[in-house]
Amino acid sequence: MVDNILKLFIIGIGVGNPEHLTVQAIKALNRATVFFIPDKGTEKAALRHLRTEICARFIEGDAYRFVDVPMPARARNPEDYRSTVAAWHDAIAATYQRLLTAELADGECGALLVWGDPSLYDSMIRIVDRIRANGVALEYEVIPGIGSVQALAAQHRIPLNRIGEPVLITTGRKLGDTLPDDIGSAVVMLDGDQSFRRVDQDLEIFWGAYLGTEDEILISGRLADVRDEIETRREQARQRHGWIMDSYLLRRRES
Repeated sequence: MVDNILKLFIIGIGVGNPEHLTVQAIKALNRATVFFIPDKGTEKAALRHLRTEICARFIEGDAYRFVDVPMPARARNPEDYRSTVAAWHDAIAATYQRLLTAELADGECGALLVWGDPSLYDSMIRIVDRIRANGVALEYEVIPGIGSVQALAAQHRIPLNRIGEPVLITTGRKLGDTLPDDIGSAVVMLDGDQSFRRVDQDLEIFWGAYLGTEDEILISGRLADVRDEIETRREQARQRHGWIMDSYLLRRRES
């Protein structure tokens, strides 16, 4: 007897604007029948609503359903970051494994809707690979999405790189006091601590939040001149919405 093989899409849905969905993503939405939606509590309920709104907008018919996925909390500021994240991912994988095996019947196809692009600073692919490593028969396809890196450059109407220069993509936690000598531009993501406050204040910054949506905020200029405005407006927006997604590009100013 052959066990039922679970089928799954990991779909990048952009950074908040439903019009950023690709044709490939829309086709995948219409092939899926069960959507597993992370439940991160009332503070981030708007993120759940955006996912369900995307489904309502692009899926033809109503032959699909949602399954809420309670998300384990991750310890903040741990001494051993990698071990803490690994344990957190194990807990998330166990939750998804239980729900996928319980909810996906033979012939059904599941879907996980991932903000931005699933291959850049998102761990859903790692989570699914953990489930497969546990012996679960699971086939999956990754659908790329428009991430905050592309959206940030587009909304500010700038190229990511200068001619002949590389671009660094990093997190606030790994950001140093200034850019490496051989790097002219750096995109910084996942920076809840606003690490731009401690870097070289003569750098140029292109900052954006809620990119491509009606709530979008864009600020750019010499870091020393716009830092306080970014901090103020970021906190105001986070208080108003209960969540914030922001990123920024740092660049050495041209002579």
